[in-house]
Amino acid sequence: MFAKSFGRNSTNAFAVMMLFTAVSATSVSGAMAQEPNTIVMKNFDFSPMMLTVKAGTTVTWKNLDGEPHTVVSPDGVFRSHALDQGDAFTFKFDKPGTYKYICSIHPRMKAAIIVQ
Repeated sequence: MFAKSFGRNSTNAFAVMMLFTAVSATSVSGAMAQEPNTIVMKNFDFSPMMLTVKAGTTVTWKNLDGEPHTVVSPDGVFRSHALDQGDAFTFKFDKPGTYKYICSIHPRMKAAIIVQ
């Protein structure tokens, strides 16, 4: 129907525009996940779920979801406040070890930092 109303060239232009939009969105979200020592909260998951860093590294968590999330270690080493969309939390890991953490609002969200 679109082709009949506006012609074949309009259909091709629309398809190219949609493809460009999809590629642009993928590039932006991919770039966010590529930031070093950064974990994103998106789709009710931490990504990456496991990150290995050297002692002395500061890790940043960014909430990209429309719902609030927290970053909480069960042993009390670190704890964020509720992070709204666009908010971030940072923590410097000084000692080697494995640091598990969850979102206390959505406890099925689990991940870990390995500090060497």
